[in-house]
Amino acid sequence: MARFARGGPFSFRGPMTETLTIEAILAMDADEMRRRMAAPPEERAAFVRVAAEGGVAEAQAIYGQMLLDGAGLPADPREAVRWFDRAARQGHLMAINMMGRCYDLGWGVAVDKVRAAEWFKVASDRGLDWGMYNYATALALGAGVPEDKPAALDLFRRAAAMGNAKAINFVGSFHEDGWVVERDMAEAARCYALAAEGGDFRGQFNHARMLADAGRIDEALDWLAKVPETATDAFLAKARSWLASAPVAELRAAAEGFGRRSRDG
Repeated sequence: MARFARGGPFSFRGPMTETLTIEAILAMDADEMRRRMAAPPEERAAFVRVAAEGGVAEAQAIYGQMLLDGAGLPADPREAVRWFDRAARQGHLMAINMMGRCYDLGWGVAVDKVRAAEWFKVASDRGLDWGMYNYATALALGAGVPEDKPAALDLFRRAAAMGNAKAINFVGSFHEDGWVVERDMAEAARCYALAAEGGDFRGQFNHARMLADAGRIDEALDWLAKVPETATDAFLAKARSWLASAPVAELRAAAEGFGRRSRDG
């Protein structure tokens, strides 16, 4: 967590009768802050809430994520949205992006692709790579905004240049499918490899596809084994279907490892 920089009159009595105040948090050095954030989930959530109630945008965004994930406290998507909104109103870029995610996927609010795209655009315009990625995705698919693949590719490339692995994967998809640019399988394969190495599950799957097409089955299987670690259920279902119809027996067998595991997103 970044060093907290704002405060307000809020306190919390911790598990060992410690009264934690926003003033005490603001006075903590970096080592103490790291120690608090490495505490058990329930203590960490209580600590972050004090800072969030004290008006610290970074803490508000983190507390919203904790509520969304149920990390250290019961999951409450509607309350998560409230905290993301508070942080977003202070200009916190990731909170702005998360407001878009909530409207995009129906986390704590009704799905509203138009409002999602509006939030993503704000985050994108202010230079957040995740905002660029999400707004570019909306433009590429025509989700909440008119479809504009050239503009989408430009944003994907900007986010990719910032190291965003998911954006790098999408640039690869443009080259594989011949969207906006000439079809270029070598460039697609290069992008997929970079995205895979960057930890993107779609990139890992696409890289595995390219390796399998090149006859490098063992390497493909190694990358496929990584996909379920972080992939969404929706993606796992699509990947499982693709693998089940693959011409290579080893790839068909790999489909068994693609069961349900996560919240879609």
